[in-house]
Amino acid sequence: MTIQQSIQSSIETKQQILQNPGLIQQLEAAIDVCVNCFGRDGKVLFCGNGGSAADAQHLAAELSGRYYYDRPPLYAEALHVNTSYLTAVANDYDFGKVYSRMVEASGRKSDVLIGLSTSGNSTNVVEAFVKAKEIGMTTIAFTGAGGGKLRQYADILLDIPATDTARIQEAHILFGHILCEFIEKRVFPKK
Repeated sequence: MTIQQSIQSSIETKQQILQNPGLIQQLEAAIDVCVNCFGRDGKVLFCGNGGSAADAQHLAAELSGRYYYDRPPLYAEALHVNTSYLTAVANDYDFGKVYSRMVEASGRKSDVLIGLSTSGNSTNVVEAFVKAKEIGMTTIAFTGAGGGKLRQYADILLDIPATDTARIQEAHILFGHILCEFIEKRVFPKK
C-alpha cells in the first residue's frame, strides 16, 4: 500500500460515516447524554487498551482541561491512569477486572462510561460496561464495524464502518473531538 492509498482509505471511511445518518444521530445522542450528565454534576469515565487507552486519556484531558476556549473544567477521567491501581488489580485479580472495579468504586447512576475498543470485544472494557449497566450508568461504545460484544451493553453504539484498526482509531479520535467540541459549546456557550 502506498502513502496515497492509506490517505485515500482514511477518506473513504469518513465518507462512509458522512453517508450514514444513523451513525451521525448516534453521535448526536452521545453529545446529548454527556451534556445532560455534566448538567447533573456527573462525570464521564473513559476506558480502552493500547491506542484506545491513549485516545481515552486524550479525550478525558480535552474535557477536564479545555478544548477550544478557556472555561471551567469538566469531570472526565481515563480509568487507566493510576498505574499502581491498574497493576495491582491485574496482578491480584485479573486484567479483565481493571476497569470494572474502578467503575464500581467511582461510577454513579448519573455518570457516563465511554469505552473504546476497535473490535468491541476487549474483555476489560466489556466487563466495565456490565458493571456500569448494573449501576445504572449510561454507556457509549466506540467500536469498529458491528460493535462486537460491546453492542449488547451499549446504550449508544458508535461503530465505525471499518475493520482496519488504523482507520477505526482515526475515526474514533474524529468522533471524540466532535464530542468534546459540542459538549464544550453546549455546557459553556460563548457569550
